[in-house]
Amino acid sequence: MIIHTLDTGPFKLDGGAMFGVVPKTLWQRTNPADDRNLCDWALRNLLIETTDASGKPRLVLVDTGVGDKQDAKFFGFYDLPNGKTLVQAVEQAGYALSEVTDVLLTHLHFDHAGGAVRWADTGRTRLEPTFPRATYWSHSGQWQWAMQPNPRERATYLQENIMPLHESGQLRFSDQSELGIPGIELLYVDGHTEKMLMPRLKTAGKTLLFCADLIPSTSHVPVPYVMGYDVRPLLTMDEKTTFLERAVDEDWLLVFDHDPYCEAATVERTEKGIRVKDKGRLADWL
Repeated sequence: MIIHTLDTGPFKLDGGAMFGVVPKTLWQRTNPADDRNLCDWALRNLLIETTDASGKPRLVLVDTGVGDKQDAKFFGFYDLPNGKTLVQAVEQAGYALSEVTDVLLTHLHFDHAGGAVRWADTGRTRLEPTFPRATYWSHSGQWQWAMQPNPRERATYLQENIMPLHESGQLRFSDQSELGIPGIELLYVDGHTEKMLMPRLKTAGKTLLFCADLIPSTSHVPVPYVMGYDVRPLLTMDEKTTFLERAVDEDWLLVFDHDPYCEAATVERTEKGIRVKDKGRLADWL
């Protein structure tokens, strides 16, 4: 298994929204805000070269970033576009879009599923899945959540990001932990949103957890540091505790989707609770 990190950031989000009830005097030490109270964040995806149980090659993409099909007003909220695209990132990794076999959507919020769909024509009249031969995977519970969004999440479930996947017939539901691909296990949490998927990867003697928005950055490792976007923040705290304990006990490497400064980290127990031990590029460990 070979794992590439694909960077389609940075983009900006409100610091208060990203840290919830944690005071700005604390979170700005690690994530300084601009004069609009916006902080820089990454849009980090994984591209995994591997094989399935039969030995057939699989190219698995984890998340798709924001994409590039929204209008200027929408992008203006997040200081986008930034000159980077998912298509360019996949091609720079040495692959054509048609070679991607699977797309794991951790959840269907716009900054994770936006790049899954693109304009099919220069006139911007028709949308199509970005990866024409890929199977797109989501949990059926997350799909139902997106189809009937609650008032808290309605603005982040954009129909143009997800309905073309359903209409194309390329969408499948991964309600179990297995995809039939050795080394990839799907874990689920419900604090940030219903049935958010987190792939756990085993390769080269290492266990990696793509934390999605359970722990979006190293700054969110302390358990009380929970995003204001979470629909069930107390559950998020319980889920973080469980996974961080496992990460220490089983020596996991945590991979972050939104950390603007580092891709991955290990964690350890301290007098203040579980904290980051070592951090850096994912390639430093593999």
